[in-house]
Amino acid sequence: MTTPASLRLSSRGNMPFGIALFGATGVFVALVVALLAANVLYVRGEHVQAAIDSPQICYAVLLSVCTCTITAILSTVVAVPAGYLLARVPFRGRRFVDVLVDVPIVLPPIVVGLALLLLFNQTAVGRWLEDGVEWVLAVLPLHWIGLDHVTSVTYDVPGVILAQFAVASAFAIRTMRVAFEQVSDRREHVAQVLGCTRRQAFFWVALPEVRSGIVAAATLAWARAMGEFGPILVFAGATRMKTEVLPTTVFLEMSVGNVEAAATVSLMMVAAAIVVLLIARTVGARMAA
Repeated sequence: MTTPASLRLSSRGNMPFGIALFGATGVFVALVVALLAANVLYVRGEHVQAAIDSPQICYAVLLSVCTCTITAILSTVVAVPAGYLLARVPFRGRRFVDVLVDVPIVLPPIVVGLALLLLFNQTAVGRWLEDGVEWVLAVLPLHWIGLDHVTSVTYDVPGVILAQFAVASAFAIRTMRVAFEQVSDRREHVAQVLGCTRRQAFFWVALPEVRSGIVAAATLAWARAMGEFGPILVFAGATRMKTEVLPTTVFLEMSVGNVEAAATVSLMMVAAAIVVLLIARTVGARMAA
């Protein structure tokens, strides 16, 4: 397919506009490259080996992977029906609900953590929820995954997951809404005319069409959960070998002046984010094709 002459930036009349476009993009790309290069060049082999030998960092890596995966699954389970509701179903108050969904995105992270802390410690509903979670934790065979010490929500592993979920799910819902809005609902209407119920049209028609959106929502939720710091610090704490995840590890190492360990952990998070993004782009492209 040939590009129209009016859209080609190489023509003489479009050169200033093209320079402006590439200049603005180049500034940001150069900043990202400089940040990554600074981290990579600072970390040496002995720093990586020291991080691998550290039981605290190894525990933080394992806990981060487990909690982020659980958060991504929970966020996706909530985001698919919520995104479909906001994109397809007209109801009174939809605009208000749409605004509420975006609240965790625009709130300062530390405010989210404080709100969770107040909910679970100062309200009857929060105490009832914590009692229910404690009952579930007592039933689950958590000793299989080394979390038999988990007995509560606040300042424990469930608090890490809840703090991550409170923010990551909002990004997942927004992604799923956009995915459903980009797909025409005509096939769903045809399926209902041919005898399908709304539920059958959703599972058999709408859901397969947004597979790439589901992958994108889960990936975004996982990546957002991996970088979450403020809510976790306030609501779950940063107790080593208990609620310490990678972002809090960077904070703890920086607080004691161990810049090498903090930089090494930061590089681990960068590598994990790049791998997740590459996997998501590849899987999403194949599903879309």
